[in-house]
Amino acid sequence: MSDPRPVEKGTSALGKRVPFPLTEEQRARELRPLKRRGFMNSSMAQLTLVRFREFIREPEAVFWTFVFPILLAAGLGIAFRQRGPDKIRVGVIGTAPTSASVIASLKKDSTLVVESYDDSSGAKALRTGKVALLVAPTSSNDSVRYVYDRGRSDAVNARVVVDRAVQVGAGRADPVRATDAYVTEKGSRYIDFLIPGLLGMNLMGSSIWGLGFAIVTARSKKLLKRLMATPMSRVQYLLSFLASRLVFLILEIFTLLGFGHWAFGVPLRGSLGTLLLICLLAAISFGGLGLLSASRARTTEAVSGIMNFIMLPMWIFSGVFFSSSNFPTVVQPFIKVLPLTAVNDALRANMLEGVSFAAVLPQMIIILTWGVVTFFAALKLFRWR
Repeated sequence: MSDPRPVEKGTSALGKRVPFPLTEEQRARELRPLKRRGFMNSSMAQLTLVRFREFIREPEAVFWTFVFPILLAAGLGIAFRQRGPDKIRVGVIGTAPTSASVIASLKKDSTLVVESYDDSSGAKALRTGKVALLVAPTSSNDSVRYVYDRGRSDAVNARVVVDRAVQVGAGRADPVRATDAYVTEKGSRYIDFLIPGLLGMNLMGSSIWGLGFAIVTARSKKLLKRLMATPMSRVQYLLSFLASRLVFLILEIFTLLGFGHWAFGVPLRGSLGTLLLICLLAAISFGGLGLLSASRARTTEAVSGIMNFIMLPMWIFSGVFFSSSNFPTVVQPFIKVLPLTAVNDALRANMLEGVSFAAVLPQMIIILTWGVVTFFAALKLFRWR
């Protein structure tokens, strides 16, 4: 017959409620596996594995991190591949007897596409960008007038080419004989400039978006509050996000650079170790920005606005798709201290110029400074509820 008296409840060594009190020997036996646990059973390792599993279980995240940069590089590489000089479209204004000799001279230049217009249709073609320049010969054929927008670089270049063709057609002889020697150098093409910029942009996007959304989602679901009740330090939790980024770093680098080298012959002239170090510091720096952007936000809409506010200036100014030197000199000091600018400059110097570690040290200092400052700022400002 069972004992009708209530069973006295107790607490185990792990903090669990049990329906009976534990003896000291039982408590010691329960704690023995924890004392023998290795690194993989530590809080830091388990938190990093959680981040890893969250990522690979999201097909969208895998696509935007690994597939999209390759598709973008392939599309832009094909669109801006080397295919010789573009044809220059010019228009000639005037009646057939007046403009015949000018048209004949221009058609001898294979880089020009010549069309005839009257005054009104020629003005419309120039205004809508169908031609770069209009040629208006006089009735005596002893002079011509060029009509173009000097604010357009293609129009200025067209003026030089057209005038040369007109003068040669009129009998001009060059006093100095010139010959051409053609070379093709890898490293000077647009695709060579683009691949390092895409790598830097991908490191920034996957770090900031991946970390920011994961943290805010956990906060909105009250998971952070529950995690704070576990024997986990706040530093370990934030570091686990940075550590998880490093797991995919090698894959990101070799996927994009391998495709660029295999498909377009993008050179890798610098030290591979220096290249990996630049990417490692970039992941830490952008990871710190991701943690900082998500430190106070409560909703995904809020953190999305913050992250766009952080990344949009760097997309524009940091030389991803075109050189940052195109901006005025007065803003260059501010552009140079942006983390993505430093990353792109260091990657291009390493890959295209093959410079030494010392040559990219100033950029790496900027990158590391951003990472350290943003991480500790995120740790200070982080909201756990």
